[in-house]
Amino acid sequence: MSRRTFTTLGVPIDSVGLGRAEQHGTELSPAAIRAAGLERLGWADAGDLSVRIPDHERDPQTGVVGLAGVLSTTTALRAATAEFVRRGDRPFLLGGCCTLLCGALAGARDALGTIGLVYVDGHLDLYDGLTSPTGEAADMPISVLIGDGPAPWVHRVAPVPVTPPAGIAILGYHDPDELADLGDALARARTAGIFAADADTIRRDGPSATAATALAHVRDISKHLWFHVDLDVLDQAVFPATDYLMPGGLDWDQLVELLMPVASAGELVGWSLSCYNPEKDPDGADGQAIVAAMERLFPD
Repeated sequence: MSRRTFTTLGVPIDSVGLGRAEQHGTELSPAAIRAAGLERLGWADAGDLSVRIPDHERDPQTGVVGLAGVLSTTTALRAATAEFVRRGDRPFLLGGCCTLLCGALAGARDALGTIGLVYVDGHLDLYDGLTSPTGEAADMPISVLIGDGPAPWVHRVAPVPVTPPAGIAILGYHDPDELADLGDALARARTAGIFAADADTIRRDGPSATAATALAHVRDISKHLWFHVDLDVLDQAVFPATDYLMPGGLDWDQLVELLMPVASAGELVGWSLSCYNPEKDPDGADGQAIVAAMERLFPD
């Protein structure tokens, strides 16, 4: 695949809800990754979408932190992604946090119809606003996409499911606390059709083989594909510049091997990246590692 296939759009959001006036956390990610050498890929750059999730209050009805910002971000991303895809561009959405996925996938669906999703993340993200321990929107993208998330957010991406469960593959989760909370939800999701493989399964079966199984799964539903990477899928010793440090994740070679078949898929219409916090990367080494991995995924 040519490096010039994608157009970058920054999405500087952070759903942690710190309530700071200045940019913070993953809001800083688009600028930091650009500074780490993103231009080496030779992709067009459309700048940053004017979005933010500034509120740190948890909505009493839905349980979502910064609900107004989450909803406005989703609406803006839905429109922007649809516009990109309709004109024949393949967007690379540079987050930010994974809250961005819901609007992005809804926009791609608006333009093309059903989109298969390969979701590579250290978490399942099957909470809703009330079951989430934190209320962070980043706990909920998969629930929202299948119609089980907070009602106002689901309404912003309707009709739901945005992607049917049988068109979703979740890869790389390894948070034992989340799994203890969401074991029943995961079982229901699998019964509904979601394919799920945790980090241990990926290591056992091999990243390439797991990717092949995931692609075969989503291709039964759609001729179009999106993939999302949340960088907390990496082990905390490999990638410390994230807000969700966990042992048991993948290393860079395993992640690249897992993503390679997905990144080279002919039906790929766009992808997104999230969960890098430059405030935890004072020497920029993790930002440079991100760009180096992208160069491996999308060689000349």
